[in-house]
Amino acid sequence: MIDLLSKNPVLLLFLVAAAGYLIGTIKIGSNRLGVAAILFVGLAVGAFDSRLIIPEIVFLMGLTIYVYSIGLSSGPVFFKSYKQNGFRDIGFIISMLMLSGVVAVGVAYLFHFTAGTITGIYTGSTTNTPAMAGVIDYINGHDSSAGLTNIEDLVVGYSFSYPMGVLGGMIAIALCEKWLKIDYRKEQEKLKQDYPVGDDLTSKTIIIRSSKVENRTLRDLFKDYNWNVVFGRLEKQGKITLVNWDTSFNQGDRVMIAGSEADILSASRVLGDIDDDKLSHDRSEYDVRRIFVSNPMVAGHTLSSLNLHEKYNCIISRIRRGDMEMLAKGDTILELGDRIRFVARREDLRELSKFFGDSYRESARVNLFSFGLGIGLGLLLGNIELSLPGAISFKLGYAGGPLIIGLILGSLRRTGAIVWSLPYSANVTLQQLGLILVLATIGVRSGQSFIQSVSLEGMWIFLASAIISLTTAFATLIIGYKIIKIPFSLLMGMVSNQPAILDFALSKTGNRLPTFGYTMMFPIGLIAKIVIAQILYLVLS
Repeated sequence: MIDLLSKNPVLLLFLVAAAGYLIGTIKIGSNRLGVAAILFVGLAVGAFDSRLIIPEIVFLMGLTIYVYSIGLSSGPVFFKSYKQNGFRDIGFIISMLMLSGVVAVGVAYLFHFTAGTITGIYTGSTTNTPAMAGVIDYINGHDSSAGLTNIEDLVVGYSFSYPMGVLGGMIAIALCEKWLKIDYRKEQEKLKQDYPVGDDLTSKTIIIRSSKVENRTLRDLFKDYNWNVVFGRLEKQGKITLVNWDTSFNQGDRVMIAGSEADILSASRVLGDIDDDKLSHDRSEYDVRRIFVSNPMVAGHTLSSLNLHEKYNCIISRIRRGDMEMLAKGDTILELGDRIRFVARREDLRELSKFFGDSYRESARVNLFSFGLGIGLGLLLGNIELSLPGAISFKLGYAGGPLIIGLILGSLRRTGAIVWSLPYSANVTLQQLGLILVLATIGVRSGQSFIQSVSLEGMWIFLASAIISLTTAFATLIIGYKIIKIPFSLLMGMVSNQPAILDFALSKTGNRLPTFGYTMMFPIGLIAKIVIAQILYLVLS
């Protein structure tokens, strides 16, 4: 069996993935490992026999697909967040990475490690392969006398410490979550205005009772009250029509409102009383339908730019993107795979269906031209040699280049006829596929190093990596939450220097908030770790 698996790395890959995924579904108390279990199965398999290897190209392919897909989905929020909290987040991330460098120096003196070993431990405990590659390149160009020995020390330190670089973040998240008594649901409610995490939407019928809103247009009412709701059907003197910005209300009118329970209640205090008899039950004139966005010509445009009210008698009440439901607003940008909830006349619904495409099959397709072009641009950027003062040079590599390009293209969504964003379902699938390839490959390839750490030297290296990894993760979570006042859900993404940690964080929150913290940290963290690793080597040489 071992001979078969050693000669068939693809078979090995999928067996590790299947076993890991199955184990990840098992609950331990109230928790489960999820996809991250693939990493641990890979470690066990790799440790069992040194002949069991998955080619590195599988890791590189998975990493590229994963980070590019993350970038596409997070681009719009990434740039918006940096406009709001850019200096705070950048300063905090760099401070924590500098702390990890200082801890590494202390560990080097404590355990009497060579410059190569401690630099390898630092790059492994921060799971930063480009940083290790940058130091190797520097050694080859500037330290030829002791180059080979230092490179060997570097690789050993990196290999032994990498597993702890993954485990450290998970351990810190699990413990800090309990110590700080984190309420993820409460954080989601607090952050939903700034991050697209969705709302629990409903609809209610309200009877107009207030004289304050009589004979005032809906446009004027929104200027005064800034409600976070959408108005739908209106019953006035027994006749049902659709609300528009010029609609005015009289006492006794009944109107449908969509939004969260709290927002509807807030609006009802101004308008009147909630009526248990819903207008949505009456579909004699206006019907309701969810329509898929599968027309590429529509994707990437705001609702207001489509000028639907000029062509159709309709209202969009809400939009569903994956598991997330959002209120429809004029500045909402549509994406392929969105499901739009229309209220309109039946003849208009047929035309709207044609206009938006309404094909589930087409809405789930990946445009291989834009996807391949985007990844290609990311890999080109990742291979450009960048230089900093002090003879420090580095490349963004397979992770940094595609992530940065993904963030940029994701924020643009489309340029001319090219739609860069992926349908939600396709993006989730690609992220999961990429993550599976990354975890299985890392696990199998690191198995031997992990088992060797039971040796005396390996144990000291493993202990050193635990100190660096855990200190940095705990400091980031506790200082960030208690002092800087960054939400814990975002901080979990900031300590996720490896996809397995991010997936663990996502399983904890049940929403996408850690992803936004991850995308804020990763580009800055990638460059900072490369610089810190080379400075660390120079200082301790």
